[in-house]
Amino acid sequence: MLKEREENTCLFSEEHVKLIKEQYEDWFDNNLREADRELSDKYFTQSGIPIKLIYTPADIEDVRYSEDIGFSGLPPYLRGVYPNMYRGRLFTLRQLAGLGAPEDCNERVRYLLDHGATGVNILFDLPTIRGYNSDDPEAEGNVGQCGAAVDSIWDIDAFFEGIDLGAVSSSVVTHLPSTSLVIPGMYFAVAEQRGTALTQLAGTCQNDFIMETCVGSGYEILPPAVSFRMQCDVVEWICKNVPRWNPISYNGYNLREAGTDAVTEVGIAIANAIATSEELIKRGMSFDEFGPRMSFFWDLHNDFFEEVAKCRASRKVWYKIAKERFGAQNTKSMLMRYHVQTAGQTLPATEPLNNIARSAIQGLAAVFGGCQSLHLDSFDEAYSAPTEEAALVSLRSQQIIQAETGVVNTVDPLAGSYYVEYLTDEMVKRIFNYVEKIEGLGGLLSAVEGGWLHREIANYNNEYQKKIESGEMKIVGVNFMEADQADVAPIKVFEYPETFSRQKAKLERLRKERNDQKLKESMDILREKCHTDENLYPYCLDAVKNLSTLGEIEEIFREEYGLWAFPLL
Repeated sequence: MLKEREENTCLFSEEHVKLIKEQYEDWFDNNLREADRELSDKYFTQSGIPIKLIYTPADIEDVRYSEDIGFSGLPPYLRGVYPNMYRGRLFTLRQLAGLGAPEDCNERVRYLLDHGATGVNILFDLPTIRGYNSDDPEAEGNVGQCGAAVDSIWDIDAFFEGIDLGAVSSSVVTHLPSTSLVIPGMYFAVAEQRGTALTQLAGTCQNDFIMETCVGSGYEILPPAVSFRMQCDVVEWICKNVPRWNPISYNGYNLREAGTDAVTEVGIAIANAIATSEELIKRGMSFDEFGPRMSFFWDLHNDFFEEVAKCRASRKVWYKIAKERFGAQNTKSMLMRYHVQTAGQTLPATEPLNNIARSAIQGLAAVFGGCQSLHLDSFDEAYSAPTEEAALVSLRSQQIIQAETGVVNTVDPLAGSYYVEYLTDEMVKRIFNYVEKIEGLGGLLSAVEGGWLHREIANYNNEYQKKIESGEMKIVGVNFMEADQADVAPIKVFEYPETFSRQKAKLERLRKERNDQKLKESMDILREKCHTDENLYPYCLDAVKNLSTLGEIEEIFREEYGLWAFPLL
């Protein structure tokens, strides 16, 4: 996919590079200790890219400035999607909020907004993510834990009580395509009830079939082809009806947390974007009808420079695919916009206050990489939903990055580093190779159905854990400079509010007040449409307006499509 390089436009002249190579050999042979020379090929990034002791222009001798790096806001967008980047608009401070009942979470959302958050990012409890009502036996013990419970349109209304939906950008972390057919629809219905036009709404839903089939695997999984169809239904309907909403956020984050390296994280997400694009084009849409609303979601891990390079490289890869493969004409279709969450898996329960530094450093890498919005995980991540104190520390850390460090004052400040440019170029090559590998398997859907991606995750996790246990991968306070727990001050752990009885009572009242005949009619139509090629979104939207619950719609999907047993390793 990469065009053949042209030597006459490279950053450094051939003569200059030749001289530097000669000087490097002399330096390597005559100035390094023997031990240093022996270790010269023993260092690697977390994705397995070899790391030299020192980098020079010779390591980026084939890099062309105009073709490979360029200017922010211009192809290949490696330096950023907007010309003025953070001078024009700072990255959105989008801290997660998810706990208890919607009324409880509303308090946390308003608390964050009152303290300077500039976006809303709502997280749901496990029953909601998996599509079960709070009073379903499958939900027992998990209602309102590690996320907020949502059963009906009433809950979305309560979630955003006192918040102008036309004035705030909301990230609705639905994960699965089937729930993305339902919960954002509840949000849209609430907005219309309040007199806010769909054209005014701004936000994002994740809506990624990989989350159902590979990351959140459970016995209630819908078949991959069904989940992928629903993912595309969501993108198609929202692009046509809610023009400022991002109908999909290709979720590299949860994939990375499940067990992948940076290359795989980006490669899988982009392979999914390719598959989605091909399906929507088959449905009669042009790439420029949906391309501008595609968004991505990255995990920023501990390998600082590799993560910066990943962010820069991902923009270039997506630009080339959008332009060269899909013939994008609209500039906005070529821009990779992405949200970042710092790496929850890197935050141990041991000496949790150390996690403040970890998240802040990861957040700094996200900003150096040019993210559009950011969530910093809180130091008590391993214990519970964050306390107000912990959530505020995370928010303040973002504000310190914005207001005190000066890193937002110039675009892409690490550009020109021989190491960063080398890593970025290497990342571009490896991401393209990974995408091509997936396509050689018949595409991402085939790779999932055959269990290939499950094996990729399992194998990576096995090697990752071995490195921790051997001490090769150091974790301060865990396997390096181990903590004496007697000297570690206890932290306050969030106490979840009682949620089950409140949600159960609300569901009982809803079932009494709704019009059963209208509900039955809308649910019967939805059941029928499951076996057609029609887009399911308008039928789900009609059902939630008639006070269907999330669990009732999801049960129709489980009954009509059946469940998928993912491949055992």
